[in-house]
Amino acid sequence: MLIAVIITLVIVAPITWVIAKSSIEKKTNATIGSANERANKLLDDARKKADEAKKAAEAQSREALLEAKEEKIKVQNELDKEVRERRAEIQKYEKRVLAKEETLDKKTEAVEKRDLNLARKEEELAKTRQKVEELEQKRQQELEKISGLTSEQAKEYLLKTVEEEVKHDTAVMIKSMETKAKEEADKKAKDYVVTAIQKCAADHVAETTISVVQLPNDEMKGRIIGREGRNIRTLETLTGVELIIDDTPEAVVLSGFDPIRREVARIALEKLILDGRIHPARIEEMVEKAQKEVETIIREEGEAATLETGVHGLHPELVRLLGKMKFRTSYGQNALKHSIEVSQLSGLLAAEVGTDVRLAKRAGLLHDIGKAVDHEMEGSHIQIGVDLCKKYKESPVVINAVEAHHGDVEPESLIACIVQAADAISAARPGARRETLETYSNRLKQLEDIANSYKGVEKSFAVQAGREIRIMVVPEVVSDADMVIMARDISKQIESEMEYPGQIKVNVIRESRATDYAK
Repeated sequence: MLIAVIITLVIVAPITWVIAKSSIEKKTNATIGSANERANKLLDDARKKADEAKKAAEAQSREALLEAKEEKIKVQNELDKEVRERRAEIQKYEKRVLAKEETLDKKTEAVEKRDLNLARKEEELAKTRQKVEELEQKRQQELEKISGLTSEQAKEYLLKTVEEEVKHDTAVMIKSMETKAKEEADKKAKDYVVTAIQKCAADHVAETTISVVQLPNDEMKGRIIGREGRNIRTLETLTGVELIIDDTPEAVVLSGFDPIRREVARIALEKLILDGRIHPARIEEMVEKAQKEVETIIREEGEAATLETGVHGLHPELVRLLGKMKFRTSYGQNALKHSIEVSQLSGLLAAEVGTDVRLAKRAGLLHDIGKAVDHEMEGSHIQIGVDLCKKYKESPVVINAVEAHHGDVEPESLIACIVQAADAISAARPGARRETLETYSNRLKQLEDIANSYKGVEKSFAVQAGREIRIMVVPEVVSDADMVIMARDISKQIESEMEYPGQIKVNVIRESRATDYAK
């Protein structure tokens, strides 16, 4: 059985293998055939698609070529158009350039012709000038022969003649203009000043550097002196005033340059005399009371001055300084009364000329404010006054009026000129001020020295307390025309070199005399 099975297997196995192999071969062949068919089909499809893609690519490339050709043609057309336009513009420019060249050529020809004409005319002018110079030389020679003078002598003679004529005409013109101006100015000025003075009435007080205190009897002098002089020393130390006790019956003299201290001493001494108790402690107490009383008087006087002039809104310190001016004098004229008078005159003059009356009064009242403290501070009363007005916020017009009222600076407003005039009127009117004999003598000598320094002056006389200078000139040296100019020059020199109140009249006198004797 086993053998049979083995044999069977041996027989069946090859057969089975052959059959299987054949079937496998058939399947493989069939599979291969179908694969080949599919592959061929795929190849055919791929060839078809490749042909189609090639055809599409060829179509796209043809379209791109066509578009490129169209774009090229379009660009070419635009370039051709632009080139044509540029050529047209270039042709226009060429035509313009040609036209300008033609114009320039024509202008160049015209200029050349003009240059030729100018050169020809210059030659003609040179010849003419030469002829004129020759003729002028001949004329001068003929004139020199006729006149007997050289050209330089003739020029000198002509210049001298013209100078004399011009000097005479100038003097006549100056005289006529001055006369006319003086007539008009004097008339108006006199009207203004007279009107102002008529309306102004101010009291005037003359003060000195001493005060006299009356005593009830001469025994009081010993009590004032005190034991070993202690009372008088205490009083002099506290007040700063010198007490002079001499043989004058029933009187004590207080001497001092500070009027305020002198007033304090006078009041204190009068209080001590009335009280009767005179000793150092009592003197100290009375001096303190007198100082307060004087301070009150100063404040009241300042307020009274502002009320009298109608000037309001002043700083309290300025009002106080105005009150201090009651105890200040200038050439014997009370400074406060002078300021009040100047304020009133300034207001009246301002009303006459039609400017601000209030501001003019304010400037007039403050114009000498520096005198209230000029013995306490360095500098002129003008500069001190300007500093005070600036410190207490016064207006620029007032400050300039204070600074310019003695002519130290130029007045910048009509009010400053009015204050100058009012100050001169108040200071220069008769009786307003007292001057020393030395001041008058120096003024007279200075006036005569100025007049005598001019050529042709024979004599000069200062008269009327230095308010007029009369000058006698040599008639052969000084002509009528020279006399007018001399008077003007002397007045200008006096203005620039001298200080004086009011005005000085310069009177030049030229006199010719003919003398003969009957025999």
